[in-house]
Amino acid sequence: MPHSIALVDDHDLMRSALANMIDRLGDYKVIFQASNGKQFVEGLPTDDAPLIAIVDLNMPVMDGYQVLEWLSEHRRDVRALVLTFDATDDALTQAVRLGARGFLGKNARPPLLKLALDSIALTGYFQSGDTSGHAPPPEAMSVARYNRERDHILSRMTDRELEFLQLVCSEEEHTYPEIGRRMDLRPRSVDNYRISLFQKFDIKSKTGLVLFAMKWRLLEG
Repeated sequence: MPHSIALVDDHDLMRSALANMIDRLGDYKVIFQASNGKQFVEGLPTDDAPLIAIVDLNMPVMDGYQVLEWLSEHRRDVRALVLTFDATDDALTQAVRLGARGFLGKNARPPLLKLALDSIALTGYFQSGDTSGHAPPPEAMSVARYNRERDHILSRMTDRELEFLQLVCSEEEHTYPEIGRRMDLRPRSVDNYRISLFQKFDIKSKTGLVLFAMKWRLLEG
């Protein structure tokens, strides 16, 4: 049986084209569409809920950030994949903090779309360009294996790298210069911590750091 998908986008042509593309993939079917967040939260099915909601960030009435927050509070069973066009890294990081499981450009071709949907359906997350080979989170593995993978990741990080990562992911939304002041570091040292984590775990951006940290529960304790 195909996985069910909901689409939330205020551009009718874009939404229709995306729905047709998804239905042609074979393993997925669009069961619900909404042109804004308010329409989505009021009409979202309760009995046959979609596995994944593809959400545009910029919409009238109720935008994508508000949709993500609502899903986190009321419908955690629905996994959100965010559509982006020209969102900044800070905007994407905010979306991750609100519950986004991954991002997809509005111009994505069918193979990448299927990769994103497959990844979220299987593991709960999609991180574009992730070739690190880390195993997926608990949705696709035993708790014992997940904990072993998480412990391995932590063993590769120094205490200061973990402190840096936790400040990057803080709800206070620190900038890199602010993190440097809190850790008593020079700008070059802040860059070194960022680059070290990027290289160790094949991460490309600040958004990727936050997604990685949440995926592996590195903000606890």
